[in-house]
Amino acid sequence: MSELIIIQLSLTLMVPLLLASIGEIINEKAGVINIGIEGIFLLSALTSVIITYYTNNPWFGLILGFGIGTLIGFIHGIISTFLRGDQIISGIGINLFAYGIGVTTLFAIWESYGNSPSITKIEKINIYGYVFSPLIFISIALAVIMYFVLFKTMIGMKITACGENAKSAELMGIKVLRLRLLTTMIGASLAGLGGAYLAVDWVGQYTKDISAGKGFIALAIVAFSKWNPLLAIVGSLIFGFFETLSIYLSITYGALAHPYLFKIIPYSATIVVISLIGGKKIRIPEELGKPYIKE
Repeated sequence: MSELIIIQLSLTLMVPLLLASIGEIINEKAGVINIGIEGIFLLSALTSVIITYYTNNPWFGLILGFGIGTLIGFIHGIISTFLRGDQIISGIGINLFAYGIGVTTLFAIWESYGNSPSITKIEKINIYGYVFSPLIFISIALAVIMYFVLFKTMIGMKITACGENAKSAELMGIKVLRLRLLTTMIGASLAGLGGAYLAVDWVGQYTKDISAGKGFIALAIVAFSKWNPLLAIVGSLIFGFFETLSIYLSITYGALAHPYLFKIIPYSATIVVISLIGGKKIRIPEELGKPYIKE
């Protein structure tokens, strides 16, 4: 496997991690945590495959996957803000529901408990003989845009204020609950786009374990990046490389060792990175995960 192919594959595997992590950065900056990214990946991937299967248009699938993410973000946002529910429990519920409904739908439509039939994938861009998904460039552009929105604009200051001191933000005229709901929807929308990408761009079908823990890796990237979308690009590329490395080693040395030995590399890397940054002082948004109660 040449260096260019490794770079190409690392960029490919970076996309869902980057989309989900910058989305999570947005809603966490506003004070809402969503650990249901894994479930959003599964539900959006499932939806995108169903739509693509019946329309033969992967772009329709991508759009509907984005829409499913938005819907889940709305539900989680309502629970987390206006209903003041436990954000962790809500996220766990999303993950459990997604896995169950995924397997059920697979059997209901295709009579399979494992995977769907193959579908048409999004057409790639050919650059000097190497093919790249257009979502690679879109995801990087979104990360750059989100950086400027969060750190260089008034709306970014309002989002940060909601996550640091919601009561003071309300006194300044910011509608905290509405803004938290909106950012949660945006964050889940981007995760939905990442899940749809997995199905209609990378894999070309839906499998019951298509997310493979990527939602939790995206959460780790948020901490790694210190809630900075530009650093999330770096973090996503690093973890994309580790997954590429696991694929390369499985292909090259799979006959010498059990394939699952190499598949644990991305998750082991996540544990190592979290352990390393865990010993350093990381400043999380002051009111992250705390419901805001208007007085």
